[in-house]
Amino acid sequence: MPDEEYAEHRVRKRIKETKRKARPELEGGLWTYMNYAKTFDLRTKTVHDTIERIDARSVSLEVFREKFEKLYKPVVIEHATDCWKAHQKWTPEKLTRRFRNQRFKCGEDNDGYSVKIKMKYYVSYMNNNNDDSPLYIFDSSYGEHPKKMKLLDDYEIPSYFQEDLFQYSGEKRRPPYRWFVMGPARSGTGIHIDPLGTSAWNSLLIGHKRWCLFPTNTPKDMLKVTRAEGGKNSDEAITWFHIVYPRTQQPDWPQEYKPLEILQKPGDTVFVPGGWWHVVLNLDTSIAVTQNFASSVNFPIVWHKTVRGRPKLSKKWYQVLREKRPEMAAMADKVNPQQETGFASDSSSGSSSSSSSSCDSCSASDNDDSGQESFQEHKKKRYFTEHRSHSRSRSHTPKRPKSQTNDS
Repeated sequence: MPDEEYAEHRVRKRIKETKRKARPELEGGLWTYMNYAKTFDLRTKTVHDTIERIDARSVSLEVFREKFEKLYKPVVIEHATDCWKAHQKWTPEKLTRRFRNQRFKCGEDNDGYSVKIKMKYYVSYMNNNNDDSPLYIFDSSYGEHPKKMKLLDDYEIPSYFQEDLFQYSGEKRRPPYRWFVMGPARSGTGIHIDPLGTSAWNSLLIGHKRWCLFPTNTPKDMLKVTRAEGGKNSDEAITWFHIVYPRTQQPDWPQEYKPLEILQKPGDTVFVPGGWWHVVLNLDTSIAVTQNFASSVNFPIVWHKTVRGRPKLSKKWYQVLREKRPEMAAMADKVNPQQETGFASDSSSGSSSSSSSSCDSCSASDNDDSGQESFQEHKKKRYFTEHRSHSRSRSHTPKRPKSQTNDS
């Protein structure tokens, strides 16, 4: 076998192995069953951008906090990443050269262990696939890896989000909080609320992302795709946009639950306040960095959910706060964990969450809130999000969509 042919064979083999580990339920042609590569409209002009935008060069931290963070109001921030080296260094070609043999997380197996793939194989897959919902790099460990941590040198946290109260819980103890995110068209993050009441920022370097955000009191059963509807891809972003999004545009969809829609472009930073439902779909090859955070603004909600969902963590955190940030410890003393916050939690019944709360209790209150909205019970791991739910249905096959023209 010629060297070039052998190399191509090895790439295909590695990709096949990775897909089998990450999504074993899609064996037998189900990766492309819905034919979304040919039927789903990914054109940017179909996105109705309804979000407010601000310029980081002219809006101060104080104004941002008063008009957006304190009001829990989503916003797109422009020019927050102008000085980032990542704009030049984070292309698929350059990342392949820099991190060719480094392994990045793109999923989890059925036992909860990370499924990783070398960058060189992933870029080949990213450029040559027709999967309905492709593998998606969502790596939270790059900051602790001796080689991958070089990514940290390519960007800096936007000025609005530099307060980081979780640092006082200890770097080893704190839950994962930052991710390097990379994926092709049709990959994305299913509908969810970020855990522990944290807010998030997401800065895009390459490509375009389509977002829908819903207020925290939106009933969960209005937003989630059922297994009967979505089958083995019911948790995927593209399934959500195919099944649920059209409903949100109908006259009978309640006005109070109308989505905020975003077309995120290179250089845009999306601010997602805690408690907001959101779903994200990549319209083309996209590379981004995202981080969840606890600040002095959202601390009361984060503390409430941490005490209930991570009691051991909260005790250690409190001890350090008393020494380093006594005003935050004093604020924590005033929080009553038994009272409801009014912030929804993305906790689901079944294997997709460690919380046993029902959809009714998730929709608008903290009843039975574990604070572990996106944690899988059998994995005993804790994750923050733009992340994916990896529980998969093993029954029901959805109907294929009718073919349509895609001029993207």
